[in-house]
Formats: sequence, C-alpha cells, structure tokens
Amino acid sequence: MHIHILGICGTFMGGLALLARAAGHRASGCDAHVYPPMSEQLAAADIVLHDGYDPAQTAMRPDVFVVGNAISRGNPLLEAILDAGLPYVSGPQWLAEQALRGRWVLGVAGTHGKTTTAAMVAWILEDAGLSPGFLIGGVPLNFGVSARLGASDLFVIEADEYDTAFCDKRSKFVHYHPKTLILNNLEFDHADIFDDLADIERQFHHLLRVLPSSGRIFCNRQAESLERVLARGCWTPVTYFNDPAGYRVTGDDAEGALILWGEEGEIARASWGLSGAHNLENACAALLAAEHAGVPLARGMAALARFRNVRRRMELRGEAAGVAVYDDFAHHPTAIAATLAGLRRKAGGARILAVLEPRSNTMKLGVMKDRLAASLTDADRVFCHADNLGWDAAAALASLGERAFVTEDFERLIMAITTAAQPGDHILVMSNGGFGGIHARLLEALGAEDRG
Repeated sequence: MHIHILGICGTFMGGLALLARAAGHRASGCDAHVYPPMSEQLAAADIVLHDGYDPAQTAMRPDVFVVGNAISRGNPLLEAILDAGLPYVSGPQWLAEQALRGRWVLGVAGTHGKTTTAAMVAWILEDAGLSPGFLIGGVPLNFGVSARLGASDLFVIEADEYDTAFCDKRSKFVHYHPKTLILNNLEFDHADIFDDLADIERQFHHLLRVLPSSGRIFCNRQAESLERVLARGCWTPVTYFNDPAGYRVTGDDAEGALILWGEEGEIARASWGLSGAHNLENACAALLAAEHAGVPLARGMAALARFRNVRRRMELRGEAAGVAVYDDFAHHPTAIAATLAGLRRKAGGARILAVLEPRSNTMKLGVMKDRLAASLTDADRVFCHADNLGWDAAAALASLGERAFVTEDFERLIMAITTAAQPGDHILVMSNGGFGGIHARLLEALGAEDRG
C-alpha cells in the first residue's frame, strides 16, 4: 500500500509514517513546517518529503491519502483530493485499522505528562524483554525514535484528546480502544477546539465507553475532573495512583531517590535522573500499567533506573561560559510551573532564567494569560518572545516587575538573555515548537562571549 501523508512532520503523523514503512508500506508525505527531531527521523527512514501542499501531488495516485488534524478545509491539496473524489482517511483511523487491530494497546491520556509517561511504559516493557511497539509524541532517548512496530502484541500509544481530522471532530483517542489506560490528569486546554473543561470531560467519557471490561484503568486519585469522568459511567476496573493511602511514588530530586509505596508500605526503590513531583506521578502510573501487561513492580522500578527521559523534556542542550541551556516542551501554565519547580529542586540556589514562547493555540488565544505570571515564580528572570500574540504579554507578566523582559524581536531576545546570563546559571527554554533554533543560538552567543 502507498500512503501519502498530509502534515507528515507532526510528531503523530511522522510516527505513523515510520510505522507504515516498518510494516512494508510505501510512505511519502508533505508539510509546510519542518524542524527536528521529526525531520531527522523521516530523512533517516528514506521517506520522501514534499515541501508544501501542491495539488499536483494528487498525480501520485497513492492508495490512500492520510490526513493530519493540522490540515483544514481550504488547504489546496485537500481541496484537490475532495474535488477528485480520491480516497482519504484520518491518521488515527488508519493507525487503528492497520497497526493496532488485534494488539494489546496501552494508552496514556491526560492534559500533562502523556509523552514522558508513555515513554516510561514502553521502556519498562522493553527492559523486561517484551519488545513493545509504540507511537509517542516525542523521542525517548532509550529508543532514539518516536515510533516502532515492535515484536510483540503490546503497543504503547500517547492517547491525545485533540480532534482527529477535518472530517472527524472526535478526540483521537477514541480510535485506539486500549486495554490498559492511564488517566494522568485533566485540565482545560486546547481552547481552539473545546469550549470548557466539561467539553473535554465529555470526550474522556467517550473513551471510557469503548474500553473492555477485561481491561484496567489507572487513574490519578488527586484529579477531581477525572472523578467526574468516571462518575458518568465506567465499565472497566479502576486502580488509583498518586493515592496517599495506596500506590504512590516519592523521591528526592537532589539524590535521585525513587520509592514506590502501596497499601502495605514500601514496595521497591531505585535511583534515577529525572526531577519534579510530576515525574513521580508519571512513574507510578507507568509502573502500574506495565505490571498490568506482565512486568512485576520491582522489575519496573529497576528499569526506571535506566530510563533516560525524552528529547525536549528538560533536555540539556549544552553548556557554554558556565551556563547550562535546557530545552523543554512545557507550554501550559501547569506544565511550566511543574517544570520550573523540578529544576529549582535540582538547581538549589542557582539562578534560573526562564525563556518562554507562548506558541500553542490555547496560549495564542490568551486563555491562560492570567495564570502565566504565577507559573513562572520559581524563575529568577523571565524572558518572553511575544511574537504574533493577540494579547499583551508585558501586561500579563507585569506582576513579575523587573524580573520579566518581553519583546517581539527575536534578536533582541537573544541579546537580552546572553547579557543577563552569568556563570552557574540555568537557562530553561520552554516552547512546543522549534523556537527559531534558539538553543543553538544561545549556546553560540554564550560561547562567543566566553572566547572574548
């Protein structure tokens, strides 16, 4: 089968392309925005990439066009496909029919932590010799790729609540039919497609309605929104994590300690390199999900000691002039606060310079602007690239006083950060996009200053 993928450089669609190639299909695709790590993975897999959405691509006559959810009506290639009556399908539907059918799917859903938790689950299964397949919205460092078919019936997937495609406005995750499901947390997000939190809770309940009664749900005990989802109706057994009286993980960021507890007390302990209370919750969920698929909890803890995290999740990109530069995907106030809190516990009294690009659709709409300043309180200095926003970022961060610097000029942003940076500082860059290659630019500028 030849599939041509519209929007192939997104993490989901790019991963789908890798799975298609591994399954013996011919895969090609097109996109308008290309940046690592997905562009690197596609090139390494020799997947033909077309720049832009030229209607002439219909002449390739693939067996089916697979349409990503970033593609809207008015896209010239999509319009040509519809006008010609050519076959098309959404990415999640193609994945469900061609890669997930008949497999034990382990899904990870929630507003925050899906990528990291899914990577943990996949690694625990891999470390136990179970060779799972996976499709994750990032690149786990233990694997080096965001997707693979695997050599068993197990398949780990990041179960995203975003809509499926222009032709299917249900959440992606309703297509996956997981047997094991993690419900990490649930907050309002994706303001471009959801009206409010209740709207998202309804989609999560749609997911519960297609789970088998022979499966298992692992739910965060501290999330009231998830309790409301379960109260709508649940036909699958539920086990809680992050539960003060049950399964929970505690740790010490400075020492890298990791301890798993259950109702009867301590179950197992290990040491690892991640930080932040949010990652302790992610770890607990991952351990329980992997146990459901056959990995004993103590064996899972041993695997987490060898877990290397995911690219763009508190990833150290380099050091120059005594300054460390990190890259993180955080773009929602809750994630920003959690990421900064984790780095603060790890960095101690060292200065943290937070660099933020409000780039997500929700951020651009200004829905979260009133929560932004509070999410950045753990930073000693804040630098915000306020390009193309429909709201006043300087006003939103005014409560931070002189700690905050806001500009629309990218070059001025680089200069301000490098001027402020001092040896021993930690620069934390947070964006869900490429951010103009700012990490390399900062390291280059800091290195140049060091040489001078």
